Amino acid sequence: MEHVPGKFFKHIEDGIYEVRVEVGTNIFRVFCFFDEGKLVILINGFQKKTQKTPKNEIATAKKIKNEYFDEKSNKQ
Repeated sequence: MEHVPGKFFKHIEDGIYEVRVEVGTNIFRVFCFFDEGKLVILINGFQKKTQKTPKNEIATAKKIKNEYFDEKSNKQ
């Protein structure tokens, strides 16, 4: 993470990060989180059309993150 410019990668909250991707004039956001500090898990993405990140997208990302770690702990 220390090698990725903040313009493209920023911490949102609760271990959820946002990756910013520009395609032409469109800007897309993909949420992700880290597993054991080295593995990046990409989760939900959306086209961002406003300055503020929609709260429902953050809530979805947190839910997916929790489900991932719950499943992982149940398999061990």
